Amino acid sequence: MERADWQRTATVYFPLVAAIVARLLTGPRPRQFAACLLSILWTVPSLLALQRWNEYADWWSFGSGSAAEFGGMPLELFFGWVIVWGLLPHLAFPGLGIISSAALMVAIDCILMPLTSSAVFLKPHWLMGEAVGVAMVLLPALCLGRWTIENTNLRGRAALQIATSGLLFLFFIPEIIFAVYPGQGWTPMLGLPSWVRQASLQSVLLLALPGVFAVMEFVDRGQGTPIPYDPPQRLVTSGVYRYCANPMQLSCALVMLAWAGILRNGWMLLATGMSVVYSAGIAEWDEKEDLSRRFGTDWRDYRSSVGIWWPRWTPYHTGSPAIIYIAGTCGLCSEVRAWLEQRMPTGLQIIDAETLPPDSIRRVRYNPGDGSEAVEGVRAIGRALEHLHLGWALLGMSLRLPVLWRIIQLLMDATGLGPRSIASNTDHLIPQEAPGCVSRRSRESD
Repeated sequence: MERADWQRTATVYFPLVAAIVARLLTGPRPRQFAACLLSILWTVPSLLALQRWNEYADWWSFGSGSAAEFGGMPLELFFGWVIVWGLLPHLAFPGLGIISSAALMVAIDCILMPLTSSAVFLKPHWLMGEAVGVAMVLLPALCLGRWTIENTNLRGRAALQIATSGLLFLFFIPEIIFAVYPGQGWTPMLGLPSWVRQASLQSVLLLALPGVFAVMEFVDRGQGTPIPYDPPQRLVTSGVYRYCANPMQLSCALVMLAWAGILRNGWMLLATGMSVVYSAGIAEWDEKEDLSRRFGTDWRDYRSSVGIWWPRWTPYHTGSPAIIYIAGTCGLCSEVRAWLEQRMPTGLQIIDAETLPPDSIRRVRYNPGDGSEAVEGVRAIGRALEHLHLGWALLGMSLRLPVLWRIIQLLMDATGLGPRSIASNTDHLIPQEAPGCVSRRSRESD
């Protein structure tokens, strides 16, 4: 066996043995499996994307002789790198901080990479590629894994899970198909006229939105993520779940179907069909067993009213109504209130903001009524729209997208629709009404 063969073999078996030994020495930790799984799921597609970038930047190249390659990288090196960056830090250094772990992994790379000169040929600017790899592959994998183990930064790890899904379905799966069944690859999409390509990509993003809305709801209301090993702590029936029981699977199937059409790839279409079969079979059965066990009658009542694939037009609601506080002494606010009341929102009470203590409210406020955090301003209006019907609900969810709602709020504030003080009027407190009713007290008094 030649030296290059030994080096390629060592690049996969040495990290694998190190990971196994580390696991035996440190022992199991809560949420460790979920952290390692998520970290690897990020590392695999992002490492392939790094290699694709390397083909143009020419940071390094690989020696010949490997029996199998993926994306121009020998499989031994690919799997070894996945283990070193995606698995080893969480097993060998579970108590080390993210920055310290990254620094240690970079030091190991800088020592070992030159020693594999027969398998990996480093070019003059290879350290630039190392820096890009750290930012693009290592740091996100470390953040995703550590935040999952420590059960911290819920929004950050949910955002990384969304990005991971996008990388897997829109990049990694097509790359596997192109490797196994060589054909036109990405050419059908890249060869489209610019405006057609832009419109196609935007349509994919629109189809992905229900899945994004679902993750947002898991975070805001369920205090969890879509990963089965990091699930929501409570049953989520708000937001997009008022209309569809499994918007993530529906969104994923639609995105993959659209992607297959854009790439004009029949194998991608077959992958879409396989995902649908998996979602409607194994995943649905497992989810039904788990949620039925954890939430009992509440889950069964919800599922009897809300379908998995075909959305409702009107919102599902049970339990206490949500409340939106709108100032009765504000002209524009009164118009918004009248508009909402005319559409008879389901499971939403509209109450005068003046009934709250003085100086305790300066924007429209939405209280979900289930112990979750109240929201104000644009997000409150977005939440209120979710109580009307599916069309308005989709608009309302879009208004609550993390970056978009801040931009809209700033624009509204700049045009004079920002926060304002209102006089308290505790003499006109509105009593609690039955679920689903809309209070008209202030409108009648006007």
